[in-house]
Amino acid sequence: MTVTVLAILETDFKPEKALAKVMNDRLQRAAKELQTSHLKSLSGRGFTSDDLVVYISYNPKYKIRYRIVNDVPADIEYFVAETCGRLGYILWRANAIGVSNEFIS
Repeated sequence: MTVTVLAILETDFKPEKALAKVMNDRLQRAAKELQTSHLKSLSGRGFTSDDLVVYISYNPKYKIRYRIVNDVPADIEYFVAETCGRLGYILWRANAIGVSNEFIS
């Protein structure tokens, strides 16, 4: 399994320029640490074609949030949620894109 953690620097809000640089540096370090340290045990697990892609970003209250962006088995999803929870990260809830009200019943 290939594990990739990407820091999403564009957020729903725009902090001041000096604060944005500090926050972006911190987020990139957190992404690298999550990939190379905390989720390292998942690397090489399963088939080589399996991938785990995790996005991390800030919410408007400056908490780090995470989201798994591809389909993974439930045990992998649980492991990521547990690991991120221990680090104090919160689940990144996003609105469904491309879903109109007429399809929702």
